[in-house]
Amino acid sequence: MADGLEQLIGDRRLSPVQRRIALYLGENLPDAIFLSSVELAERAGVSQPSVTRFAIALGFAGYPEFRHALRPLVLGEAVGDLPPSPADGNGAARSLIEMIDREMRNLTALRERLAPPPGRPADGLSGRIRGLGTALAACEPLPVLGLRVSSGPVMTFTYYARRIHPDVRPLVHGGSELTDGLHAARRAGSEWLLAIVLPRYPVEAVQALEYAAKLGLRTAVITDRAEVPFPADVVLPAPMGERPVCGAHAAPLTLAMLLLEAMAEAAPLRTRARLEEDERMSGQTGVFLRP
Repeated sequence: MADGLEQLIGDRRLSPVQRRIALYLGENLPDAIFLSSVELAERAGVSQPSVTRFAIALGFAGYPEFRHALRPLVLGEAVGDLPPSPADGNGAARSLIEMIDREMRNLTALRERLAPPPGRPADGLSGRIRGLGTALAACEPLPVLGLRVSSGPVMTFTYYARRIHPDVRPLVHGGSELTDGLHAARRAGSEWLLAIVLPRYPVEAVQALEYAAKLGLRTAVITDRAEVPFPADVVLPAPMGERPVCGAHAAPLTLAMLLLEAMAEAAPLRTRARLEEDERMSGQTGVFLRP
């Protein structure tokens, strides 16, 4: 892994600031490949423009291209197996394909964390998913927090979770309504708060996690990286794509569905009974078109 980084750097003469960046990358490469340029700058103790200049000094167009070159050093051949983007001169098509490629790489990174290749130690993500799934399956009611961009994944998770869990309560609005929801869940016997907190991290979501802890709720968070600047008892990381306009979140949503599967497996009899009931109700009320 370090050898691959040294090959990228080659015999280039680096400034003291650039050597500091290279040193941080060499010691933290498995985590660094998921960091933005701003985050890498903060971790390495340099400015964000220094990170961009470092990437350009190594011959890359910018930091995103440099980070893309780093990922195979950690993830092995899986990233390289993806087909290259078409070079047909159609810039718009290439941009769309590259966005899909990035999400495929993010999903590959998530898969590698669940089933590491030979020689790479496991980080325990699979065990945390199963353990948390068991805890959340037994948690009634189950509050699920997600503000701003995270509200969409929360509502998707809630839709499916309600098919197998008796009381799932989405918290997607801030202010006093959020506080009331946390209080109501705790009074009703809840012991956990599940949150999806995707960047940029809303201050109100972080404050809600802190307040939930004061109420005695344990907190579990699905987010984009393992080291987060907010409190959580359990962190489930999944990398996100970065775009100027929007950030795609295929991997975090997939991770949420894996957690839901773990909840279903933790209570198989209840899951089967509720799914059968859901099918009967849908058939009787004509909710869906018949195939």
